[in-house]
Amino acid sequence: MTEAKRPFVTKERIEELVKKYPTPFHLYDERGIRENARRVNEAFAWNGGYREFFAVKATPNPAIMQILREEGCGMDCSSLTELMLCERQGITGGEIMFSSNDTPAEDFVLAAKLGATINLDDITHINFLEKTIGYIPETICCRFNPGGYFEIQNTIMDSPGDAKYGMTKPQMFQAYRILMEKGAKEFGIHAFLASNTTTDDYYPALAMQLFRLAVELHEETGAHIGFINLSGGVGIPYRPDGHKPDIMAIGEGVRKVYEQILVPAGMGDVRIFTEMGRYMLGPYGCLVTKCIHQKHIHKEYIGVDACACNLMRPAMYGAYHHVTVAGKEDAPCDHLYDVTGGLCENNDKFATDRWLPAINVGDYLVIHDTGAHGHAMGYNYNGKLRSAEVLLCEDGSDRLIRRAETPDDYFATLNF
Repeated sequence: MTEAKRPFVTKERIEELVKKYPTPFHLYDERGIRENARRVNEAFAWNGGYREFFAVKATPNPAIMQILREEGCGMDCSSLTELMLCERQGITGGEIMFSSNDTPAEDFVLAAKLGATINLDDITHINFLEKTIGYIPETICCRFNPGGYFEIQNTIMDSPGDAKYGMTKPQMFQAYRILMEKGAKEFGIHAFLASNTTTDDYYPALAMQLFRLAVELHEETGAHIGFINLSGGVGIPYRPDGHKPDIMAIGEGVRKVYEQILVPAGMGDVRIFTEMGRYMLGPYGCLVTKCIHQKHIHKEYIGVDACACNLMRPAMYGAYHHVTVAGKEDAPCDHLYDVTGGLCENNDKFATDRWLPAINVGDYLVIHDTGAHGHAMGYNYNGKLRSAEVLLCEDGSDRLIRRAETPDDYFATLNF
């Protein structure tokens, strides 16, 4: 039994990095990020107005955002501080999609100030937005929720009917008419129906629904549909034997549906947008941690210096993240371990009953696929401090892009 996933960093490089950045830390691969962004742009190059709006919530770090911006990506924001991240980097206007729900007034104010394209989650937000900023933007988007189940190949992938997001189909028509009366001139449609899909059929199936809706909306209301945003949902294979989505096949699938539905309706000028986070960054980040303890009781435990505060997904919902013991990539996986952190919670485990090579105190473990929804979901339970973020630059150098928290940070918000 041997490794099937290999990290983008070697043991020797880790040993150099830890001299400057104590474990644990999240490490990102600039070369991989750029190459992946270029593949995504190539996959949708058939659409002249295509743009990927990176889901900032996945990895809200200015260095990552700038890399993707240089590769032609915009930013998908969902909160005030994510908008502020863009503002501080000079990212404005059409470079920002603002998609949120239960939106506070101040969020809409900043989105409008920056000239972001605002995506309304609910029909009642039309009046709320107008009251808040004093007008309705000429370009506006509405989020659609078809309800029911979203199925591909007879497999229920998600349940939009249980999701809090978006408007019903009748509300979409009503919203467009109200918005047109209030001065809107260009419209977008947005929807997110399933998460972390690894089939190549998700975007094409979603596109078919949204393209048909777009034609109906245009024909019945006369609204000009300027863009259709497929949002995120394209996933990554966390397990070594998982299917990796073929972004070129996905782009071609969307093109075929576009040619089938939109072009005959005279809507061949519609721009296609996406808002991926996990697919853009997930495989190009890892959590580097060190074995600091071994425990031999009813099971064999490997205690590391990271914990769920550094990577919440395994503890939160049992998510699988592959683990490599640095330098032992080709060693037999003949030891059964639970890999644990130091929280006072029994679910603080990065791996349960996982076959791995023999692990010694001092070994470095690489926890894969933490580039998205990794550091971003960190927290301070048990007084644990969030770790550093380090960029492995394209030229082979490294750069600290977020320092580790200190006890001073933890106490800074308290009022003694």
